[in-house]
Amino acid sequence: MQLYGLELDEQGRCLHYHQSNDVVALLCKKCQRYYACFKCHNQLEHHLFSPIKKTHPHPVMCGNCRCLLNYSDYQQEKCAHCNHPFNPKCALHTDIYFE
Repeated sequence: MQLYGLELDEQGRCLHYHQSNDVVALLCKKCQRYYACFKCHNQLEHHLFSPIKKTHPHPVMCGNCRCLLNYSDYQQEKCAHCNHPFNPKCALHTDIYFE
């Protein structure tokens, strides 16, 4: 599965968010692409990031292992497959990423 963003490293960290736990990619409802962050998306696409429903089967991708996650898995603040921790501050952007 492809992960998009600016200056991505091997674990999906981008130009804007690059702490050790910034490994979450989120699905844009409009283009159906996983982006490291909404800022990367908005710089690379011709539309603004469109939030996806929390009930979507896989609204999140772990940048570390590239596994697709449901919203409930994402809320555990670590990948359900590889246990890599997610940045808890991502919750500050919930309204940007999810309906």
